[in-house]
Amino acid sequence: MNYKRIFKITAIAGFAFLMQSCFVAKTYERPEVEETEGLYRTDELPQDSISMADVSWEELFTDPYLQDHIKKGLENNLDIRIAIQQIVAAEAYMKQGKAGYFPTFSIGVDASRQFLAQNSQFGSFFSGHIDQFQLTGNLSWEADIWGKIRSNRRAFLASYLQTVSAHQAVKTELVASIASAYYQLLALDEQLKITEETIENRRSSLETTRALKDAGNVTEVGVKQTEAQLHTAEALLVDLKANIKILENTMSILLGETPGTIERGSLENQNIDTELRLGVPAQLLQNRPDVVAAEYGLINAFELTNVAKSNFYPSLTLTATGGFQSIDFDKWLDSGSLFATITGGLVQPIFNRRQIKSEYEASKARQEASLLEFRKTLLTASKEVSDALYTYQAETEKIDIRKKELDAYSLATEYSEELLNNGMINYLEVLTAKEQMLNSELNYINSRYEQLNAIISLYKALGGGWK
Repeated sequence: MNYKRIFKITAIAGFAFLMQSCFVAKTYERPEVEETEGLYRTDELPQDSISMADVSWEELFTDPYLQDHIKKGLENNLDIRIAIQQIVAAEAYMKQGKAGYFPTFSIGVDASRQFLAQNSQFGSFFSGHIDQFQLTGNLSWEADIWGKIRSNRRAFLASYLQTVSAHQAVKTELVASIASAYYQLLALDEQLKITEETIENRRSSLETTRALKDAGNVTEVGVKQTEAQLHTAEALLVDLKANIKILENTMSILLGETPGTIERGSLENQNIDTELRLGVPAQLLQNRPDVVAAEYGLINAFELTNVAKSNFYPSLTLTATGGFQSIDFDKWLDSGSLFATITGGLVQPIFNRRQIKSEYEASKARQEASLLEFRKTLLTASKEVSDALYTYQAETEKIDIRKKELDAYSLATEYSEELLNNGMINYLEVLTAKEQMLNSELNYINSRYEQLNAIISLYKALGGGWK
């Protein structure tokens, strides 16, 4: 028995065990984030384990046109397709990380001819030149003593999962953007319809005013004021038509198509019946794709810090080289040409121009930055939930107020026309009432859109849309 060899192997193993006690790669644990209770700043809606984010977009948006647009966008949108390719790239690196435990193996074939000087060490034995033919296989394997390979594998996995979450975040943003643009188009359609009706009424009023002027009931000032109101409505119509075209172009890009007409329904048929539930604030950690992605970024930085720290410690590498070597081509692959070398050793870095220490310090800084980014993303998410909720509540209240305002202006317009016919007021008061009524109608439609858009914003803020 070769006791000397056993002693050497035991000594190497003992040294490795001793060094391992100094450092073992740490396991990631989610850091304690600031208390999330109360971040939504509301007692209006129930906070339980059920969240609006758990509802699929197909259940939330019941308009068949909108459903078709969202499906098309998820299939064709360029941002979605870019995110998918990023997933494919990250998956390739993840597979590389899984293969970190495997040895490396390479094969080399070479032939050489060496011309010797007569006065050299071997020139007196060999005249002319020496030919050598070699077929070599090299096998190398590094033992994962410090968890370096494991940490690398986990870092690649976290990077992959981060791209998956980023893809989900793009889906959430896309669904919300398509729905918001769609409802805004419906609101513009409704405002366009009212404006066109207003223009027809003001043209009729202009004819009436001219007739009243001829009868001596109003002055030329009244005629010009009526004419000015008509032109104001016509200018508004031009703006509305332009805004509709621009918004259709924007929505076409979201759908991954060239700009064109967007098929749609009407605003009056839109109704979101899904119950608004926030869920507990902690659910943002699993529902919001951007929050999830930020945590995977933290995990990636954490594991790479493990890798950087492991570089301070020695690496145990086993290397085997073998093949055929001959100076005679005819005997190159004979059994007598076989050779093999097996090497095992520990390599401990001593001086490395501070590269290892610098990388470790940089990795720790990146880990701290990732932690801060994770906290910032979570806080931003809670703010967006709170903002969307207050916007929804405000717009819901404003709709009732706008409706009362519109009813009041409608009656005021009706009464002013009756009073004008009885000669009790001048025509300026009628014009003022009509202008106020048009503005009130447009504001009422805008509030209906803002309420729908607030629901979309709340849905997105809670992390809905990607499921």
